[in-house]
Amino acid sequence: MCSHALKMSSGVQLKMSAALLVLLSLSGCSSMDVLMPSKMNALNGTTVKIPCSFTSCYKMDTHKFSMNWTYQRSSNDSEEMFMKYDSKKGMVALRSDSFGDRVTFAGNLEKNDLAITLSDVQLEDEGLYNCYVRNPPDRIQGHGVIELLVVTELPPPRDSTIAVAIGASVGGALALLILSMVVVKCLRRHRKPELISEMKMEEEGKLDGEGVAEEGTKQP
Repeated sequence: MCSHALKMSSGVQLKMSAALLVLLSLSGCSSMDVLMPSKMNALNGTTVKIPCSFTSCYKMDTHKFSMNWTYQRSSNDSEEMFMKYDSKKGMVALRSDSFGDRVTFAGNLEKNDLAITLSDVQLEDEGLYNCYVRNPPDRIQGHGVIELLVVTELPPPRDSTIAVAIGASVGGALALLILSMVVVKCLRRHRKPELISEMKMEEEGKLDGEGVAEEGTKQP
């Protein structure tokens, strides 16, 4: 009876242990984040670096890792793959109708950096650049997208001389205002003792006059 109960309890423990292991395996790290800005500008005719990096709970396994870059003119257009990762060759640029051979890999796989460079940027290169990453045993595929805007000229720099002139004039006006306030305050300080002495003299004169008048009235 007792041995039967022990067998039952041990069987329950084994089942509970197995269930716990399953739960632990299912609740393992599955975080995959792709990091890149949402927008960036590029000057027409120049070379631009388009960034993309990822974070994962697992170290990259070159035999299981996969990623690719795609381009689409707008969110309604189909995606064109122009770069992918090959387990034997590493990052491989695919010849595309949009870029030809103008795209090269500029990142560092050991640092989870998947950046690319696009040379001789054209107005037609505007659009959405998608960065897809899969790093097993992460179960989630990471995805980031950046909108590239191509400009024909950079905005003119701000004229610092105007700002300096305005700042100097404002500073000079403030200095004059502060100086005038100090002068007025000093004059008031010097004027106050004079006023007090004059008031005292007037009061003493009034008192002397009143005394003389009183003495005059007392005479028979």
